[in-house]
Amino acid sequence: VQLQAFGGGLVQTGGSLRLSCAASLSPFSSYTMAWFRQAPGKEREFAAAIRWSGETTIYANSVMGRFTISRDNPKNTVYLQMNSLGAEDTAVYYCAAGLKYWPLTNANARYWGPGTQVTVSS
Repeated sequence: VQLQAFGGGLVQTGGSLRLSCAASLSPFSSYTMAWFRQAPGKEREFAAAIRWSGETTIYANSVMGRFTISRDNPKNTVYLQMNSLGAEDTAVYYCAAGLKYWPLTNANARYWGPGTQVTVSS
């Protein structure tokens, strides 16, 4: 199983980025997908999750209203649209997958990708 995140980079405060995560899960449509992030010197934290159908999502308070998680099951891909980015969003972003639990946490996610760096500069 492989999860590979794309789309990280350097963006100015107030800007936007869209992360993508391609997953070699089968069937992808059965998995809950999530994004986590880890800022320098901090523990990895939950950001957003989406259930198999895409109809149910959940967000951390810190990103609610600014980030949107979505998925394209035929493409085995999950996305994280990030708007109104601030310095506090600077982190390595990881996508994760799981079957049994909702929402996913650091402890119960089954599969993890290697992460992609997002840096927000002023």
